Amino acid sequence: MNNNFLFVSAENDGIPNCKAGGMGDVVRDVPRHIAARGDTVNVVTPSYGRLHQQGKPVMELNFSYRGYDQQAVIYEVPGKKILPGIAHYVIDHPDIKSGDIAHIYYNDPVQPFFQDANAFSLFCIAVAEAVKQGVFGKPDVVHLHDWHTSLLLFLKKYHPSYAVLRNSRWVYSIHNLAIQGIRPFRDNASSLEAFYPEVVFNAEELVDPRYPDCINLMAVGIRHADAVHTVSPSYREDVQQASKPPHFIGGEGLEADLKKADKEGRLFGILNGCNYNNIRVAEKGWLWKNTLSDLFIWLQQPNKKYKSDFLAHTGHKITRLLSHKPDFVCCSVARLTEQKFYFYKEDPDLLRELLDILERRNGVYIILGTGAPEYEELFRSLSYERENFLFINAQSEDVIDSLYLESDLYLMPSLFEPCGISQMLAMRNGQPCLVNHTGGLKDTVAHMKTGFAFEGETLDKKKRSFVKVFKKALDLYFDEPEKWKAVCRAASEARFSWENSVDDYYRDLYKLKDADDEENGKKKKKAGARP
Repeated sequence: MNNNFLFVSAENDGIPNCKAGGMGDVVRDVPRHIAARGDTVNVVTPSYGRLHQQGKPVMELNFSYRGYDQQAVIYEVPGKKILPGIAHYVIDHPDIKSGDIAHIYYNDPVQPFFQDANAFSLFCIAVAEAVKQGVFGKPDVVHLHDWHTSLLLFLKKYHPSYAVLRNSRWVYSIHNLAIQGIRPFRDNASSLEAFYPEVVFNAEELVDPRYPDCINLMAVGIRHADAVHTVSPSYREDVQQASKPPHFIGGEGLEADLKKADKEGRLFGILNGCNYNNIRVAEKGWLWKNTLSDLFIWLQQPNKKYKSDFLAHTGHKITRLLSHKPDFVCCSVARLTEQKFYFYKEDPDLLRELLDILERRNGVYIILGTGAPEYEELFRSLSYERENFLFINAQSEDVIDSLYLESDLYLMPSLFEPCGISQMLAMRNGQPCLVNHTGGLKDTVAHMKTGFAFEGETLDKKKRSFVKVFKKALDLYFDEPEKWKAVCRAASEARFSWENSVDDYYRDLYKLKDADDEENGKKKKKAGARP
């Protein structure tokens, strides 16, 4: 039997220019493995006013939103790879525009989620209409990703025009519980009542546990999906405990909802996977050249003019490294957020201490990323201050691939980590990682075997452990090269395969047997039949 899947997400790296983080990787990879099993997958995201331009229109979608008749257009767009069984769609509407974060999300410091909730509430009802009109056929499973898509569960439960949504199984993946999409029920232009004024709903089933006048869109997904999925087994355990920031980040106010889902047998922790075949490979020895080349490109871009002086400063540092090569390179690649770099922002002297240790070993530390202004400013100022700290304040696939290939140690001091993909990509290249012992990093990095981990009951103990383990890693590299090579070898041999993870998806999330299981079952039945 051929199963029909619909993936609904804010990101999809299966098409160009539709990724901000790890969610995009998951939405790219899982459909490929589902299709390889003989099933079909349709993936739909917003167009953000740009992604439809290379597509072909499929249908005009007419629906009611904010009490007015609206029209959106759904396009089928080409994937990065053309694969049988996978179709990619985007929905275009003039009110769904590119944000300032990866040209997808908006940064709303005054009213968090104001613009994003406007865009995704419109997107969700357009998707509901597309399902109703049969654009995707009849989905057996609808797989939603993070709070941006959970209003489809609201429409399924409460909107009389979309009862057809009840004919599918609904799966909800939590990629980052800390970002919850909290908005008022009413009396705001970005509120539930403003989005869908005709819908009668039960606020008790939607309410944020801390703000009784608000809907929590992450909670909507947890409460109303048939299966709830965290992207690693350890994160599943973490989120059922109350947060005690900054020492421990757990359920972020939703731990009771997650415990309830677990008790009902709806909560599953399945580790994200990593690709090991047909991957994009950088050329060895091109790290500094690739970085310089991209720096010159960025310097010519109008939207980079405001930081052109800093980009030139970074380029000047790299030209010196071409003739005075470091003996050790460590790096971090990530969005500049509290989750990824809290330890450095809370205590810049911690970063200075790491740089002092590196300086004694002729080592450098490279951070590549963009993000929150306060983190960008911190790293820019430290780059001017410390010669062996390079801050590449931009994004480049070529430079990132070179960093994963050519650095000696990958640093991932995340405050919390639902799963993480960066550590898997570094390990795939035989680069050990030094990580905080939390969430999915527990499930992927084994201390002194495939990498290094720091831990502690308090923030101060974590920081001291971080420095201690960092020193130990460098001592191993310089003083015990055979042991270092063994760690590198073990890192490169570690496997976090999507094949195994998607097996678990079929069993636990989708409650389906794949085509191979069915064929094997038929063969066993035939072999065991009596003449």
